[in-house]
Amino acid sequence: MLDIRKVRENPEQIATALKIKGYDFDVNAFIELDAKRKSADITSQNLQAEKKKASKQIGLLIKDGMSPDEAKQKVMSGIETQLKDAVEQAKSIQESISDLLMAMPNIPDESVPAGKDEDDNVEVRTWGEPTELSFEPKDHVDLGQLIGELNFELAAKITGSRFAVMQGQLARMHRALIQLMLNTHTDEHGYDEVYVPYMVNADSLKGTGQLPKFEEDLFKIPFNDTHYYLIPTAEVPVTNIVRDEIIDAGKLPMKFACHTPCFRSEAGSYGRDTRGMIRQHQFEKVELVQMVEPSKSDEALEQLTSHAETILQKLELPYRMVKLCGGDLGFSAAITYDLEVWLPGQQKFREISSCSSFRDYQARRMQARWRNPETGKPELLHTINGSGLAVGRTLVAVMENYQQEDGRIKVPEALKPYMNNLEFLG
Repeated sequence: MLDIRKVRENPEQIATALKIKGYDFDVNAFIELDAKRKSADITSQNLQAEKKKASKQIGLLIKDGMSPDEAKQKVMSGIETQLKDAVEQAKSIQESISDLLMAMPNIPDESVPAGKDEDDNVEVRTWGEPTELSFEPKDHVDLGQLIGELNFELAAKITGSRFAVMQGQLARMHRALIQLMLNTHTDEHGYDEVYVPYMVNADSLKGTGQLPKFEEDLFKIPFNDTHYYLIPTAEVPVTNIVRDEIIDAGKLPMKFACHTPCFRSEAGSYGRDTRGMIRQHQFEKVELVQMVEPSKSDEALEQLTSHAETILQKLELPYRMVKLCGGDLGFSAAITYDLEVWLPGQQKFREISSCSSFRDYQARRMQARWRNPETGKPELLHTINGSGLAVGRTLVAVMENYQQEDGRIKVPEALKPYMNNLEFLG
């Protein structure tokens, strides 16, 4: 959530910044609403003062022999009713302002390039060369069917479209990738592994910015007199660890690695990536989350992104890093780097990780703070997260980049310790 003080100070500047994200902030409507709030506050304060003054007059009338009821009726003359109405009006206007702020995206960093969609993202660097095969490459769907261990028809029978069943050594490779990622991030990069619920409440999703705007993308589960949501990413429960907390400076940075399934309705992606495992309703991720003091925010984003890159480098998968343009930047993010892995079956780079800095946007929604030792006062944290990596897409990349002409899949050296030194799948 944006700082209301900064919005009030220069709403035109906020509107200009948000245009980069394609968001139209109605400055005049905000100014008018905020003026009504101020007027309602002044009215209620004046009526409170009148009520206080009237209370003294009532006491004097009672001393002069008037009954308490008569004295109250004579002096108050509707002040309490007016005050109640004024307080309710001020509360209603403040709720409208809060709703407006909750629906406003984060301001993009000044370095974010202009652009409408992923075609306008800017390449930052590349690693490795796109894999060239001496034969016509197959995609992961055909490869999985050839080895008989990837089955979409069975998943459709069990559940529906956009699910997959993996079996045998392919399922083991999927698990091996998770182990490689967790071991690397905990043992080498210093993250604390954390296990979290796969269902969260609405407050958690509001804290990280998925609600109220993106409810249609979520799976909502009624439960007793309330409801929960299946997590779209481990970012939600892990970041909310610090909701309503004041963290001691000595505990920063807080760095968490978390493996979870992720559940997404993909409401806005009908017709896109309907073949295979690229875009599913259920998939696995190893998420990296950092909470840092503001002065370390930019450094933490670069560090976290490099940690995600490490997995791709260990697996020797060619990739590129791009900076997202304003039109492709997420709702809550101030700046995002995407890592895109090369897929021979599609002959293109595809996203495998998004690493983002949210500055104090999520922290303000969550009231996640740290105590600055220089001032002794609580201040908002900065939050950073990214996939380290999306497991299913990493499996797709391994299958396609390590495929053999006969349909077998070579096991990368980095995965062999987790797969009993197996050489090939299939």
